[in-house]
Amino acid sequence: MKTLIIAMMGLSVIPIAITAVMAATNLQKATFAGGCFWCMEHPFDQIPGVVSVTSGYTGGQKKNPTYEEVSAGGTGHAESVQVIYDPAKVTYEKLLNVFWHNIDPTTRDRQFCDTGHQYRSAIFYHNEEQHRSALQSKALLDKNKPFKEAVVTEIVQATEFYPAEDYHQHYYKKNPIRYKFYRTSCGRDRRLRELWGNAAGH
Repeated sequence: MKTLIIAMMGLSVIPIAITAVMAATNLQKATFAGGCFWCMEHPFDQIPGVVSVTSGYTGGQKKNPTYEEVSAGGTGHAESVQVIYDPAKVTYEKLLNVFWHNIDPTTRDRQFCDTGHQYRSAIFYHNEEQHRSALQSKALLDKNKPFKEAVVTEIVQATEFYPAEDYHQHYYKKNPIRYKFYRTSCGRDRRLRELWGNAAGH
């Protein structure tokens, strides 16, 4: 469905000098997959302490994949977002909490209307501290979840992240009408409310 409403605006990848910036600061990196990366950028962008959110692909084998290759399946990659944040202003645990409340953790290889391994939900940890936090967060969710279904979200070590094409970056800002149409027609917000109630999206 998403492919049908994309306005093709070129395929050049946004150059992001993340490594140089992070080396000179105390900024940290977090990576999450929650289905459509358009819909995952928005909630993280709203968090004080988050410096940037980039849509992209990770978790697979194909080097420098294109959107068409990932969405067709077979690359092993998931649509993902990479979050650069200041741990002095926002904790990784807060990011995990926002992640959970913006996905359906009960479906394997699917998020809302998008199906396939490329739309799986996953936490890609970058170090052992993130790994422990993610496992603890999932265990707490299993204990206190407001729904009956099992939590099947993956927790796996981060691999190389490939930024998506320019036209995907901050799509919700560039194309708000199309973004809203996609979210609504995909049933994302309706399902989030079913799962999380008033906590959905927060």
